[in-house]
Amino acid sequence: MTPQNQTVLALLSQHEEQIIAEWLQEAGAAVGGRATDASRRAMQTEVLEIVAGVRTALEAGADPQAFNGADWTALRQSLETLSRSRAAQGRSAADTSTFVLAFKRPLFTALQRSVPDAQAQLAAVWAISVLVDKMAQWTVSTYQQTREDIIQRQQQDLLELSTPVIKLWEGVLAVPMIGTLDSSRTQTVMETLLQRIVDTGATLAIIDITGVPTVDTLVAQHLLKTVSAIRLMGAECIISGIRPQIAQTIVHLGIDLEGIASKASLADALALALQQRGYSITKSAV
Repeated sequence: MTPQNQTVLALLSQHEEQIIAEWLQEAGAAVGGRATDASRRAMQTEVLEIVAGVRTALEAGADPQAFNGADWTALRQSLETLSRSRAAQGRSAADTSTFVLAFKRPLFTALQRSVPDAQAQLAAVWAISVLVDKMAQWTVSTYQQTREDIIQRQQQDLLELSTPVIKLWEGVLAVPMIGTLDSSRTQTVMETLLQRIVDTGATLAIIDITGVPTVDTLVAQHLLKTVSAIRLMGAECIISGIRPQIAQTIVHLGIDLEGIASKASLADALALALQQRGYSITKSAV
């Protein structure tokens, strides 16, 4: 262990309670009046875990320059837990790194009180700065990855919610499409719809594109792939919601929808589906 790391370890061993108290005070001042009793207790738990992780790593002779090493695993895990928790709470990466960087001031204060030698102080200041900076960098990296995971999961949830498969009648399913169709979304629609066909034994699926703003060659190809997959499952398909401008676009693009039933509205498509299934709808006398 280097002399400067020994100095940092000695500071934590001899002045731990004071360092923790000053760190909490520093971190609390950064958030101002936003801190609640629950958040203060959570902050205290986080500080205790981080200090324990630093002390354990230094006792094992770990070098802050090799922060990815095995000796720093416990500390990295504590920092990852901190970052994920704050990301889930909607806190910013800046708040998270500021909280970690607040660890410097109490260490510097304890260093000034305990180490009178200027050269030893300078070496310890550098060691503290390297260690705390790497801790802050780790929290930011983990925070960013956590936010990306959250955003990706939310996008997937929204994608699934935006493509529901609805049972309209016995043997008749409908998929109302809203928004832009791309390869990823089409794949999700196809998988969900085919699974529902298997689960319900449906023989006809209505794909409603009323909420699709534009239809280009790519969108049409996605629709044709979905129709082909449905037919391979032994079911038929009706496309509804083809507005006049979309019909003109399809014609101008030379897209061949021959053999695929299409209707202007979902109501018309349902009426056709019921007719194909042998149902007739009559208005009862009032």
